[in-house]
Amino acid sequence: MSLPLVAPLPADANPDVARLATFFNETLGFCPNSVLTMQHRPAIATAFIELNKAVMANQGRVSSALKRLIGYVSSLAAGCLYCQAHTMLAAGRYGAEQEQMDHIWEYATYPAFSPAERAALDFAVAASAVPNAVNETIAATLRQHWNEGEIVEMLGVVSLFGYLNRWNDSMGTHLEPGAVALGEQQLAGHGWTPGKHA
Repeated sequence: MSLPLVAPLPADANPDVARLATFFNETLGFCPNSVLTMQHRPAIATAFIELNKAVMANQGRVSSALKRLIGYVSSLAAGCLYCQAHTMLAAGRYGAEQEQMDHIWEYATYPAFSPAERAALDFAVAASAVPNAVNETIAATLRQHWNEGEIVEMLGVVSLFGYLNRWNDSMGTHLEPGAVALGEQQLAGHGWTPGKHA
């Protein structure tokens, strides 16, 4: 077990962060260690939580479940094991179909995914690549299924997880027990391990 770069502070270290962090009790069932680390600078933690709430708010057709699956494929593309476990845990809590969760790695061809969902997930993978891989073909397919506001929502998710992927991989943030259990149950068959996040 390796030490994280910076240790998380106790959940009650800052009252403003603690109040806002109750948001994660719904999304994950616990306050993530990433937020507890951010609160070394409370303004970063509170700004992050507010951004997370805004990005993940359900505005319509881009469902809460799809947003978490977008976060998952984005984190998978970035290689962040911490966020992979968190996004899959949250996807289940927000009603993602088990068949989609079981076959997310095959979304491009598996029949449980609609053409609109495939377009969204293709966009998420391309937008998460370094260098960026969003091209005219991906953009045109995305526009066939989603309006501009919905595309902004999707890119908000990808961008939010771009921040989180870098934060958690650089910090070596330790995974919480519930996230580890989900990873071992749902993701380990596809090569997932806690890695440095154990």
